[in-house]
Amino acid sequence: MEQSVTILVVDDDEVDREAIIRALTESQIANPVVTARDGIEALECLRGAPGRPAIEKPLMVLLDLNMPRMNGVEFLQALRSTQGLENTIVFVLSTSEAEEDMLQAYRLHVSGYIAKANAARDFALLAQLLDVYWRLVEFPP
Repeated sequence: MEQSVTILVVDDDEVDREAIIRALTESQIANPVVTARDGIEALECLRGAPGRPAIEKPLMVLLDLNMPRMNGVEFLQALRSTQGLENTIVFVLSTSEAEEDMLQAYRLHVSGYIAKANAARDFALLAQLLDVYWRLVEFPP
């Protein structure tokens, strides 16, 4: 039995969050989508917060790097040091094409790094990539 993968979109830009959700909808991907505006809010979604249950696994995170309060790198560091969340699958979607940002993200074991400039041209391709990914890849327990 195939289990639905929840997608957590972590991005402070409302337009980008909406574009990702729209691309998933237009690609007829009906997976549950949860959004967060920064790393702190994302960790609350993953860990659970008072009055809010934690997101159930399996899950995948689409993460921006440049955010207020807790940026994407800080979020990744916290995620990788949290028992039970350390193996979470994360794809970075960032405006930064800086090599150092990319290397830092891969050092923190992201599954992929996608420049928003490239993804924005066709978010539908991104949605198709994700759809194929979670159908073929075994997610950590």
